[in-house]
Amino acid sequence: MKFIIKLFPEITIKSAPVRKQLVKQLRRNIRTVCRPLDDTLEVTGKWDMVEVETSLAEPADIATLADRLTCIPGIHQALEVAEYPLTSMDDMLETVRPVFTDLLAGKTFCVRVKRNGSHAFTSGDVERFIGGELNQSTDAAGVKLKNPDIKVEIEIKHNRWFLVTRRHPGLGGYPMGSQDPVLSLISGGFDSTVSSFLTMKRGLNTHFCFFNLGGHAHELAVKEVAYFLWNRYGASHRVRFVTIPFEGVVEEILTKIDNSQMGVILKRMMLRAASKTAEIMDIHALVTGEAVAQVSSQTLPNLAVIDSVTDTLTLRPLIAMDKQDIISVARKIGTEDFAKSIPEYCAVISKKPTTRAKPEKIEREESFFDFSVLDSAVDNRRSVSIADIIADDLSREQIEVVDTIAKNDVIIDIRHPTEEELKPLVMEDREIEVIPFYHLMSKFPELDRERHYLLYCDKGVMSQLHAMHLRDEGYTNVAVFQPENK
Repeated sequence: MKFIIKLFPEITIKSAPVRKQLVKQLRRNIRTVCRPLDDTLEVTGKWDMVEVETSLAEPADIATLADRLTCIPGIHQALEVAEYPLTSMDDMLETVRPVFTDLLAGKTFCVRVKRNGSHAFTSGDVERFIGGELNQSTDAAGVKLKNPDIKVEIEIKHNRWFLVTRRHPGLGGYPMGSQDPVLSLISGGFDSTVSSFLTMKRGLNTHFCFFNLGGHAHELAVKEVAYFLWNRYGASHRVRFVTIPFEGVVEEILTKIDNSQMGVILKRMMLRAASKTAEIMDIHALVTGEAVAQVSSQTLPNLAVIDSVTDTLTLRPLIAMDKQDIISVARKIGTEDFAKSIPEYCAVISKKPTTRAKPEKIEREESFFDFSVLDSAVDNRRSVSIADIIADDLSREQIEVVDTIAKNDVIIDIRHPTEEELKPLVMEDREIEVIPFYHLMSKFPELDRERHYLLYCDKGVMSQLHAMHLRDEGYTNVAVFQPENK
């Protein structure tokens, strides 16, 4: 089984050295992400496309591999293909005809050919020959060059040719790791998750910085969505999740700062802390989810005052996006429902917040602030590899993990719907409920508290995070199911 990987178009217009470097990085990323599914996976290609050859044969396994490929930055399209040696157009016809005879019955069609190399024929010659023969020898409704019911797609590369059996749209962007790392300020809501995704898509190795304003439950909730983002779109690279305890900073602001200036000063404190953390991590840019005028602290005058506290480059991918556009992206990448359900920890809410902060007034208010509290918050940060994100919490709370199921236990499959549909969990004589992780906190209270529930996901990470979250909420009837073969 083979996939042909089409490159993000911007890669193809780069200079030869840059293009080779980007393709090399993409090949490395594909191996890292996909070899856990197939340790014999082969990834080749240097210039115009990348070829992925797998020994997987089961449709569900191939579909899972295709899904992973479409989430790797740098890929424009992933084409499932059948490969053949190039001999003659007659031989090509004899291969194509049995595949499409039944499919073309009563349907309009066209033949599309892309060719690379030196041949005695043109792409148009192949299209006309195979199209004409299929039109005459099948029950097709006829050839239709614009918007046909079916496309017969063929790619010819030197002495080989490929029949495209399925086309999967890719993520686009640049390969992860081809650009410098960034530190993204993440709260778990729509804006910060989408801004983090956009930098990942652009090839920036995106680490996460979380300011804890709402306790352990808040931290767990944000870890859940950060892990989901990394696991789905950035798993080719190791990243860190940094938690900065900000309760003391908030207390200082609430007790010492004028009400109207609180929001701007809180953002300035966050930017200061993130800049110090980034410097320690040797990262030279921050990412925030701010958009112009979305809230009072995000007017241009306020953003200018906020930015003035640091020389670290601050990127704002959402700066000119509408809220509905941001939500649409969140829906597409799988974080919308999670963002809707996460509690909003505003911490600092001004009755009449300023929209045109004055530097001199802000500096005067900050003179009342004890900056040792901010320094202490940075010093007490916790930094963990997101791949091992549960370890930090297991040190504080042990979660029961079982590989066998008692008679009355109920399994809850919390995987994302895409994963669950590709490989449904089926167990005879066992009760299984499907509740995606982003609905779990709202749906779990509706379940029978007399029953015992086992959370399940592929790697056991999301299930352990959610089990800890539920225990923090007072539910003791929850554990994690992780089969031995996982």
